[in-house]
Amino acid sequence: MKEAMPVLSAGTGLHETLALLTSQLRPDANHKEDLGFLKDVFSEKSLTYLMKIHEKLQQYERQSPTPILHTAHSLAEDVAEELQSGPMGNDEKELFQLLTAPHLKAVLTVHDTVAQKNFDPVLPPLPEDFEDELEEESVKIVRLVKNKEPLGATIRRDETTGAVIVARIMRGGAADRSGLVHVGDEFREVNGILIVHKRPDEISQILSQSQGSITLKIIPAIKEEDRLKESKVHMRALFDYIPAEDKATPCQEAGLPFKKGDILQVVSQDDPTWWQAKRVGDSNLRAGLIPSKQFQERRFIYRIKMGTLPNPKSPKHPLYDQACDKAGLRRSFRLSRKERQSTQNEAKQAEPSEPELLTYEEVTRYQQRPNERPRLVLLIGSLGARINELKQKVIAENPQHYGVAVPHTTRSKKSHEKEGVEYHFVSKQTFEADTQNNKFVEYGDYKENQYGMSLQAIRSVLSKNKMCLVDVQPEAIKSLRTAEFKPYVIFVKPRIPEGHRRRSAATSPGTGEHVRSADEEYQEMRQSAALIEKQYGHLVDKVLVKDNSQSACSELKNILERLEREPFWVPCSWVRT
Repeated sequence: MKEAMPVLSAGTGLHETLALLTSQLRPDANHKEDLGFLKDVFSEKSLTYLMKIHEKLQQYERQSPTPILHTAHSLAEDVAEELQSGPMGNDEKELFQLLTAPHLKAVLTVHDTVAQKNFDPVLPPLPEDFEDELEEESVKIVRLVKNKEPLGATIRRDETTGAVIVARIMRGGAADRSGLVHVGDEFREVNGILIVHKRPDEISQILSQSQGSITLKIIPAIKEEDRLKESKVHMRALFDYIPAEDKATPCQEAGLPFKKGDILQVVSQDDPTWWQAKRVGDSNLRAGLIPSKQFQERRFIYRIKMGTLPNPKSPKHPLYDQACDKAGLRRSFRLSRKERQSTQNEAKQAEPSEPELLTYEEVTRYQQRPNERPRLVLLIGSLGARINELKQKVIAENPQHYGVAVPHTTRSKKSHEKEGVEYHFVSKQTFEADTQNNKFVEYGDYKENQYGMSLQAIRSVLSKNKMCLVDVQPEAIKSLRTAEFKPYVIFVKPRIPEGHRRRSAATSPGTGEHVRSADEEYQEMRQSAALIEKQYGHLVDKVLVKDNSQSACSELKNILERLEREPFWVPCSWVRT
């Protein structure tokens, strides 16, 4: 006998109806998956709760409730003030604490807002004598409410017609949030002031000085642009930008200042010259103008040709080489300053004559997954950083988790040394062949012997699921900055005391040689750190200022632990498949 469908009365609630529908679902071989899906959806507890909430709200709405009073918050303040003015017993104290609690005050404020139905800003009425110079259907009256923030739109004057046109809408600004102003709209009046014959800077001043409500008389563009969805493109800034110093910007007030290393979310690339962007982590929701990649590159090329910007491919400062020799960047040997070639899997570097234009690098969030090889950690340091000592200390504390790439050498093995522990000992012929085959990240000569760090030595450590710590000269970073290694670069520099006592230079009594003062040494440390930051700062992920060995070691370990469990920004090319 066929089972009858249940009869639903007008008073049956939604959650009851849902339960009845669920009970009527019967197994069906032809629709087994569909029925199973519906049953899972209908049985979801959260859906039942939502239905019950909906019923309660409907029931409450049918009762047509009216607030008892509209000023609960002020009444509570009056009561609290009255209690505070006289002696208070335990009951009075408890009531005073309740009435002055932040959460209750917030609830009462919300209650008054709802009771008064004061949800939207109150706009003044349109002026009765508002002039209509054009046909009614061709004019749009826009009324916006803004605080001290800019309007969020830039304007320009059409060279042919002389009309004041909206050039761009800043994402997140007052104009953008309203959805009433679009690119191409023509401004006629601002707060009743005719602006046809005013200069753009005068109009901008009127707009910026207008607080509260602002009324615009606009002739809409013939074809309004659709509002684009916010872009998900993120860029790492490779240079500093100060809009107040940029004479080319269309609106300095709308510019977004940033520093090298900042992550920018580019929300609009509609304009090929000026992008709109926000700084990641910035609480300001309004976008600002930044120079586009193409425009900034053209400016850099021009400045290099004019000699106002140094060519990044020019020879390094001699103090940099001196700093590398003294900082112990590669154990005890100096590295060759010859041009290194890239490995076969890496793109060829630009010729020295072609300048490296540091503008933006597209990045994305990346977090190491459990089944992935650890990221390579590159350590670079300035004069006095002693990063080899720091690296060895961290590895010694946890050799099962951290490792060091074993370098190659052509010198003879000493009695206490083991092959593959201190060095890989090879012949000069083998070393030369490996050099020709681009197997070394960097190499050099010391006391007629050759030393080098090979790519295979790094891969060997990573293949054991160990995090490989390698200290290299900064120029070696580019050859290792690939999707294979995904290196995290840490720049270590010593903290130089500001108020150190100056000592005059002296002469050694035995040899008559010049003895450098502490002030001279500190000055060299500052210069070497500044030079490395200037030339390679855009490749650095973290700067570690070394106070002492113990604190630096602790901070380095903290960085390495975070590297394994937290996401970091990396070039998009490293994670694209």
